[in-house]
Amino acid sequence: MTHFLRSEKNPSGHKLEDLLMQLRADMLHRCEVIAADTRPEALHVMANNVKVLAHLSEAITLALDSTRVLDRSFGPSQAAQGGPPRIGKTEAA
Repeated sequence: MTHFLRSEKNPSGHKLEDLLMQLRADMLHRCEVIAADTRPEALHVMANNVKVLAHLSEAITLALDSTRVLDRSFGPSQAAQGGPPRIGKTEAA
């Protein structure tokens, strides 16, 4: 069973790209908070955060692409209504 992502057993879960976008927004807020801090530690953390943001943006692009492929090939997901997955096997009880 998934904890965060939408599935047939978790129809109220989230789409991957939505979670990643929320996480990116939180990271951007964190960057805003430390942007004016010029201490070496803050600069180091900011540099790491910028790299993480780049990876998150790439992950969002990939997740959106996967959703487009699935939508084009199998139609809209029915997982939010408890429907079966569009690809793969159904989850075991």
